[in-house]
Amino acid sequence: MSSMDSFLQTTSPVPDFSLDLRGTPCPINFVRTKLQLEKMAPGALLEVWLDAGEPVEQVPDSLRMEGYAIEALEDCGDYCRLQVRRSQ
Repeated sequence: MSSMDSFLQTTSPVPDFSLDLRGTPCPINFVRTKLQLEKMAPGALLEVWLDAGEPVEQVPDSLRMEGYAIEALEDCGDYCRLQVRRSQ
């Protein structure tokens, strides 16, 4: 295992579930994210791929207001990767 592999493993935990919501408009992307989180076990990690712009500006803020913990938000070029943890 290279040092880069171990760095990626320690800084980017493997999500319990992933959603690709690229191309999904607001507020549908938030609703789908919240519905998936509600199905998951407390403490589980969800990774969501969102379009840049309004989705990445609105979805994380809305999730925070609902009590979810945003663990990562990363610009991946043509989309953004959001990691959110379900409340305990």
